[in-house]
Amino acid sequence: MRPGASISPVVGASVPATLPMVHIDGLLIGQVLQNLLENAVNFSQKGKIISIEAYQKLDMVVVEVSDHGPGIDPGREKEIFDKFFTMSQRDRPKGAGLGLAICQAIVTLHGGMIWAQNRPGGGADFIFTLPQYTNDTGAPHDSAA
Repeated sequence: MRPGASISPVVGASVPATLPMVHIDGLLIGQVLQNLLENAVNFSQKGKIISIEAYQKLDMVVVEVSDHGPGIDPGREKEIFDKFFTMSQRDRPKGAGLGLAICQAIVTLHGGMIWAQNRPGGGADFIFTLPQYTNDTGAPHDSAA
C-alpha cells in the first residue's frame, strides 16, 4: 500500500439459501441497497466491516445494513429519513439529503418499513422489511419452486 493510502471498509453479506421470495422492482430495491451501502461506507471507520444480513421474520423478509461509524444522534433516528436532512461530519462527503428519503419512499411503495437504530458498541443499523411473496390464494410462495 502506498504511503497515505487508507483502508476502505469491508462488506460482508449473510443471506440464507432458504430466504423466501419477495415481489419487488429489482432496480428500485437495488437503489435502496446502493444508498444504504454508500452511507455506510461514508460514515464507517476505515478497515471496519459493513455487514448486510437478510432473514425471514414472520411473513416479512428483513434486510439489515450495519456499519461501525459514529452512529445516529439520539432522538434523530426518524428525522434522518426526512428530505434534505444531512448529517454533518467534517471529513465526510455531504450529500443533498435525499438518499434516505428515497429509500423510505421505495420501501413503503413495496409494502415494507425502514428504520435506523444505533448499534451497541457504536455504529448504526439500517433495517428494512419487504413482504414475503404470496400466490393468488394468499398462501406463501414456495421459494424452492
